[in-house]
Amino acid sequence: MNARDAGLAGRGALTLSCGSRSEGRFISPDSSLGLASRFRLPEGPAAPGRAVELGDVRQAAALLAGQVVATPTLHSPGLSALTGAEVFVKYENLQATGSFKERGALNRLSALTGAERARGVVAMSAGNHAQAVAYHARRLGVPATVVMPETTPLVKAENTRAHGARVVLRGETLAHSAEHALELAEAEDLVFVHPYDDARVVAGQGTVALEMLEAVPDLDDLVVPIGGGGLIAGIATAARAVRPAIRVVGAEAALYPSCRNALLGEDGPIGGPTLAEGIAVKTIGRLTLPIVQALVSEIVLVAEPEIERAVAAFATLTRTMAEGAGAAGLAAMLARPDLFAGRRVGLVLCGGNIDARLLASVMVRELERADRIVSFRITASDQPGLLGSIASRLGALGANILHVSHGRLFLDVPAKSVTVDVTIETRNARHTASVFEALRADGLDPRRVGPSGLTETAS
Repeated sequence: MNARDAGLAGRGALTLSCGSRSEGRFISPDSSLGLASRFRLPEGPAAPGRAVELGDVRQAAALLAGQVVATPTLHSPGLSALTGAEVFVKYENLQATGSFKERGALNRLSALTGAERARGVVAMSAGNHAQAVAYHARRLGVPATVVMPETTPLVKAENTRAHGARVVLRGETLAHSAEHALELAEAEDLVFVHPYDDARVVAGQGTVALEMLEAVPDLDDLVVPIGGGGLIAGIATAARAVRPAIRVVGAEAALYPSCRNALLGEDGPIGGPTLAEGIAVKTIGRLTLPIVQALVSEIVLVAEPEIERAVAAFATLTRTMAEGAGAAGLAAMLARPDLFAGRRVGLVLCGGNIDARLLASVMVRELERADRIVSFRITASDQPGLLGSIASRLGALGANILHVSHGRLFLDVPAKSVTVDVTIETRNARHTASVFEALRADGLDPRRVGPSGLTETAS
């Protein structure tokens, strides 16, 4: 079993310890998860030769003032109770295009010369950088072309077109889109605006940290999603310079551990369908990697169930929309609560562009995980009134029937019997258990229908 599979089969996340700032010594990652390599985190917040420094971030903040939203950083009682930490959420989903990407995109576009503005720009993106470039390019009068993977959620592609950009869907992954974007840049003499591997983009993203620490100066941790590394590199640069003792923790999708692979010199498997498509990046930036290695303390790999749970938690506990990548930081806290218990944690909700249908699916799946929506099968003698009696009994027990399927053709059922598959909604797991207990007492013997099929009994 490889490291990723071990994490998914076990805790659902891998934690990568980048080293000890106080001692500057080597730390071995958890060997039980197959991470045998070691690397070093340089002592202190300063490392010479980095492409972005605090001054660059402050300069970006001055340029962005009044052009992007200074989003609020608010304490969340619900998420605090859920995680066991004091959680403060930075709501970057409130930007005009729904994500933090506007900061880096505008900082980069503002540096274009007059000749470059006339020629136009091209970008590749899974959606949020695309919308940010399109939105601010139109504001600045710059023609924009955006290449997006063919798997990009519909809402992101349509929003990008609505902002005036020419949208080209090409390739299965960002890497494929990047290749085509570079071809267009060469063929049409366009300026390529990279989503993360650009100093001005990184500096723009770092303004998130300045605003968070201005709002809550005594934060212990910042938890930041990692894709190509632009956001976490900018945040770590600013945060560790302003507050050297702060701990910056990265959250990376377990299916796309590109940062961990790069830091450990591994070639672990990357790929697969993820809810966090915004951070589904196969290669971390060459500019951002040294910053992450120098200033980020931990990287937590989060599996899909944690990401889904985090999206649902934002919707139910903070009444806000988070896309999968935007919820990755909370997913890391859910996967590794031991890292954050009792600490003051700044959580970057970096994006909220999620399809309504997908959000609905995630919410229903979370209800199923919580045993608030359950399916079961009853096999009984085929007699008139059976369905009515089952429905009446479930109503008396306070269960809401969502779906019923009545079948006589299963070969493992006697010819004079019938199966009734029922999906119900209940108040909570205890209510579900009491419903099953009552049905068993009635002699109906419900059998739970789960992801792996029928179980012998419902419990």
